Amino acid sequence: MIWKPHVTVAAVIEQDGKFLLVEEETDDGIRFNQPAGHWESGETLEQGVAREALEETAYHFSPECLLGIYRWAHPRKDVIYLRFAFTGQVLGHEPQRRLDSGILRAVWMTPDEIRATAERHRSPLVLQCVEDYLAGKRYPLEIVTHYA
Repeated sequence: MIWKPHVTVAAVIEQDGKFLLVEEETDDGIRFNQPAGHWESGETLEQGVAREALEETAYHFSPECLLGIYRWAHPRKDVIYLRFAFTGQVLGHEPQRRLDSGILRAVWMTPDEIRATAERHRSPLVLQCVEDYLAGKRYPLEIVTHYA
Protein backbone atom coordinates (compact mmCIF):
# COMPACT_ATOMS: atom_id res chain seq x y z
CA MET A 1 0.00 0.00 0.00
CA ILE A 2 1.30 3.45 -0.91
CA TRP A 3 1.15 6.06 1.84
CA LYS A 4 0.17 9.61 0.92
CA PRO A 5 -0.05 12.66 3.15
CA HIS A 6 -2.99 15.02 2.82
CA VAL A 7 -1.46 18.15 1.26
CA THR A 8 -3.14 21.36 2.36
CA VAL A 9 -2.60 25.07 1.84
CA ALA A 10 -3.33 27.75 4.42
CA ALA A 11 -3.45 31.55 4.35
CA VAL A 12 -2.05 33.38 7.37
CA ILE A 13 -3.46 36.86 6.85
CA GLU A 14 -2.67 39.70 9.24
CA GLN A 15 -4.12 43.16 8.99
CA ASP A 16 -3.99 45.91 11.62
CA GLY A 17 -2.80 43.48 14.29
CA LYS A 18 -5.56 40.93 13.69
CA PHE A 19 -5.55 37.60 11.86
CA LEU A 20 -8.26 36.31 9.54
CA LEU A 21 -9.67 32.98 10.71
CA VAL A 22 -12.73 30.97 9.84
CA GLU A 23 -15.16 29.38 12.23
CA GLU A 24 -16.23 26.08 10.74
CA GLU A 25 -18.20 22.93 11.40
CA THR A 26 -15.99 19.84 11.78
CA ASP A 27 -16.36 16.24 12.95
CA ASP A 28 -15.11 17.52 16.32
CA GLY A 29 -17.61 20.38 16.56
CA ILE A 30 -17.27 24.06 15.71
CA ARG A 31 -13.60 25.00 15.38
CA PHE A 32 -11.35 27.89 14.33
CA ASN A 33 -8.85 27.54 11.50
CA GLN A 34 -6.93 29.63 9.06
CA PRO A 35 -8.54 29.76 5.62
CA ALA A 36 -7.22 26.42 4.42
CA GLY A 37 -8.01 23.35 2.42
CA HIS A 38 -6.75 20.60 0.19
CA TRP A 39 -4.44 21.44 -2.66
CA GLU A 40 -6.15 20.54 -5.93
CA SER A 41 -4.72 18.98 -9.06
CA GLY A 42 -3.80 21.42 -11.81
CA GLU A 43 -3.05 24.40 -9.57
CA THR A 44 0.11 25.78 -8.04
CA LEU A 45 0.32 25.99 -4.27
CA GLU A 46 -0.08 29.75 -4.55
CA GLN A 47 -3.20 29.40 -6.69
CA GLY A 48 -4.59 26.88 -4.22
CA VAL A 49 -4.15 29.11 -1.19
CA ALA A 50 -5.68 32.09 -2.99
CA ARG A 51 -8.67 29.94 -4.02
CA GLU A 52 -9.18 28.56 -0.50
CA ALA A 53 -9.00 32.02 1.07
CA LEU A 54 -11.62 33.36 -1.34
CA GLU A 55 -13.93 30.34 -0.98
CA GLU A 56 -13.80 30.36 2.82
CA THR A 57 -13.65 34.09 3.64
CA ALA A 58 -14.76 36.05 0.53
CA TYR A 59 -11.43 37.92 0.72
CA HIS A 60 -9.12 38.01 -2.29
CA PHE A 61 -5.67 36.94 -1.07
CA SER A 62 -2.36 37.38 -2.83
CA PRO A 63 0.38 35.17 -1.37
CA GLU A 64 3.73 36.94 -1.00
CA CYS A 65 5.81 34.60 1.19
CA LEU A 66 5.90 31.01 2.33
CA LEU A 67 5.52 31.02 6.11
CA GLY A 68 6.43 27.39 6.56
CA ILE A 69 5.77 23.75 5.80
CA TYR A 70 4.12 21.83 8.64
CA ARG A 71 3.62 18.11 9.24
CA TRP A 72 0.85 17.12 11.63
CA ALA A 73 -0.47 13.67 12.51
CA HIS A 74 -4.13 13.75 13.50
CA PRO A 75 -4.35 12.13 16.95
CA ARG A 76 -7.57 10.17 16.31
CA LYS A 77 -7.38 9.46 12.59
CA ASP A 78 -4.83 7.62 10.49
CA VAL A 79 -4.05 10.85 8.61
CA ILE A 80 -0.90 12.92 8.22
CA TYR A 81 -1.32 16.49 7.00
CA LEU A 82 1.38 18.38 5.14
CA ARG A 83 0.48 22.07 5.30
CA PHE A 84 2.01 24.80 3.15
CA ALA A 85 1.22 28.08 4.92
CA PHE A 86 1.52 31.40 3.08
CA THR A 87 1.38 35.03 4.11
CA GLY A 88 0.40 37.91 1.89
CA GLN A 89 -2.04 40.72 1.33
CA VAL A 90 -5.79 41.10 1.05
CA LEU A 91 -6.65 42.65 -2.31
CA GLY A 92 -10.38 42.97 -1.91
CA HIS A 93 -13.52 41.65 -0.30
CA GLU A 94 -16.82 40.35 -1.65
CA PRO A 95 -19.06 40.62 1.44
CA GLN A 96 -22.08 39.17 -0.40
CA ARG A 97 -20.16 36.10 -1.60
CA ARG A 98 -21.45 32.79 -0.26
CA LEU A 99 -18.86 30.96 1.83
CA ASP A 100 -17.92 27.30 1.43
CA SER A 101 -20.18 24.68 2.93
CA GLY A 102 -19.39 24.21 6.61
CA ILE A 103 -17.90 27.69 7.06
CA LEU A 104 -19.97 29.63 9.57
CA ARG A 105 -18.11 32.93 9.32
CA ALA A 106 -14.82 34.67 8.72
CA VAL A 107 -13.53 36.49 11.79
CA TRP A 108 -10.61 38.80 12.56
CA MET A 109 -8.89 37.93 15.85
CA THR A 110 -5.95 39.32 17.81
CA PRO A 111 -3.07 36.99 18.73
CA ASP A 112 -4.31 36.98 22.35
CA GLU A 113 -7.82 35.99 21.23
CA ILE A 114 -6.33 33.20 19.12
CA ARG A 115 -4.26 31.96 22.07
CA ALA A 116 -7.32 32.12 24.35
CA THR A 117 -9.35 29.89 21.99
CA ALA A 118 -6.65 27.25 21.45
CA GLU A 119 -8.94 24.45 22.69
CA ARG A 120 -11.29 25.29 19.82
CA HIS A 121 -8.66 25.21 17.06
CA ARG A 122 -8.98 22.68 14.27
CA SER A 123 -5.35 21.70 14.87
CA PRO A 124 -2.32 22.96 16.78
CA LEU A 125 -1.07 24.37 13.46
CA VAL A 126 -3.46 27.33 13.79
CA LEU A 127 -1.58 28.83 16.73
CA GLN A 128 1.82 27.60 15.52
CA CYS A 129 1.40 29.48 12.23
CA VAL A 130 0.43 32.68 14.06
CA GLU A 131 3.41 32.39 16.41
CA ASP A 132 5.75 31.75 13.46
CA TYR A 133 4.33 34.79 11.68
CA LEU A 134 4.83 36.95 14.77
CA ALA A 135 8.40 35.62 15.06
CA GLY A 136 9.08 36.98 11.57
CA LYS A 137 9.43 33.71 9.68
CA ARG A 138 9.14 34.28 5.94
CA TYR A 139 10.55 32.48 2.91
CA PRO A 140 10.49 33.73 -0.68
CA LEU A 141 7.90 32.16 -2.98
CA GLU A 142 10.80 31.15 -5.24
CA ILE A 143 11.62 28.42 -2.71
CA VAL A 144 8.76 26.44 -4.26
CA THR A 145 9.35 25.17 -7.78
CA HIS A 146 6.44 23.93 -9.89
CA TYR A 147 8.07 21.83 -12.56
CA ALA A 148 5.66 20.88 -15.34
